[in-house]
Amino acid sequence: MKDLGFLMKQAKAMQEKLHAAKADLERSEIDGVSGGDMVRVTLTGGGALARLHIDESLLAPGEGEILADLIIAAHADAKRKLDVKQGEMMRDVAGPLAGLPGMPSF
Repeated sequence: MKDLGFLMKQAKAMQEKLHAAKADLERSEIDGVSGGDMVRVTLTGGGALARLHIDESLLAPGEGEILADLIIAAHADAKRKLDVKQGEMMRDVAGPLAGLPGMPSF
């Protein structure tokens, strides 16, 4: 029974770390860029769009399709960075158990 108590303490500690990591992640912001920084997207740690910067040269007539592609690319860049950050935080919290079925995730 001693081992079960030890495992329960470890599980509780990992759950507390996960909760703290989620809170830290929610407060963070991740930037994605495209077009040589002509388009910049900022996502919150939860994935919500916080800011969008568009270089004014892209607002000229006929640039709509290019602008749309650059916004999509900047969002994809930010999302990829957010996924990496979430994975790193999960590995820090769960160690070698990260990614196993049944393990909590962000």
